Formats: sequence, structure tokens, C-alpha cells
Amino acid sequence: MELIFATHNQHKLEEVRDMLPGNYQISSLAELGLMEEIAETADTLSGNAEIKARAIYDLTGKNVFADDSGLEVPSLDMRPGVITARYAGVERDAIANMTKVLKELEGSNDRTARFRACFAMIINGQLYETEGVVNGQIAPTLQGEGGFGYDPIFIPYGYSQSFAELSSELKNGMSHRYRALMGIRKILEGIS
Repeated sequence: MELIFATHNQHKLEEVRDMLPGNYQISSLAELGLMEEIAETADTLSGNAEIKARAIYDLTGKNVFADDSGLEVPSLDMRPGVITARYAGVERDAIANMTKVLKELEGSNDRTARFRACFAMIINGQLYETEGVVNGQIAPTLQGEGGFGYDPIFIPYGYSQSFAELSSELKNGMSHRYRALMGIRKILEGIS
């Protein structure tokens, strides 16, 4: 089955291709020459995922899925949340974003956090939604060189290393995106 993944993020594309089995041909927006950014104007992760999926489905008429994911920190009133990528500004600077979270958590005893991914998929005009969560805590400093986004400051429960220190296979097997994608996979298997 051919699917469009409504993203310009090469890291997300690689993760998704690794997580879904080979019988799905997944194309990114860049590979289709669709370079225009889709405005994420919803106030929820699931709302933004649906906006992106509907925009690409309406444009192409092809089966599509999209995601929005975020880091949610209870002691920061669940911020950065829906503005995870732009938490420190529109530049989408990962280091600045992580630095802001670490600064805001200084002196806090509660460093619990979670990554949450919401996917919206449109197959033959029908909308399907899934969600995945991985719980953990925020590290005191950046740890590791791998991964992307907030991975250097997120330590999943049961581990002492950050997502940036874990192998991509290990991280991908437990991540919020993986958990949401398993919901997508189940839906696709039921449709096929």
C-alpha cells in the first residue's frame, strides 16, 4: 500500500520507515515535491495531526498519515506540549528548546515527563486516529549525541540513559511514535 507521510522531518521519516513493515511504500512530502509548510493552528497535538493529514489528502486525494508529537512536563503545566518544536522561538532550535526546559526546571523536585505522539490517518476518505505515550523524566543536563529534538534530556523509565544515548533500535522499540504507529499498523492490517 502506498502512503504519504505528511512530514518534512527527515528524522521522523526514517523512524517511521524503520517501524512499519516493508509492504508499505511511504513517501514524504519532500519526495513528492510538496515543500510548503502546513500551518499547525490547533491547540492540541491530535488536532494538528488531523490538520496536516486533511490538507495533504485534500491536495492529493491519496492515502496519508500525519503526526504531531510533544514533550509534556507536569511541573511546567504540561509545556512545551503543542509548541514543543518552537518552545524557545520560531527558529525550532533544539538546543535552545532543551535549555529553556532545563532552566524552568531548576530547583524542581518533580522532573517527570512524557513524550506523546498523535497520528491522524486518512484512508479512502476515512479518518483514523491513534496515540502513543512513553513516560520518563528530564535529565539534569544534556546527555548523548544521538537522536533528535529533546532526546538528550529525556530518560525513559527503566533506563539511566537518555533517548540520545540509547541505540536507535532500542529507542524506536519503545518510543511514543512507535506506540502510536503500532495503532496505525493495526488499523492498516484491518483495512488490507
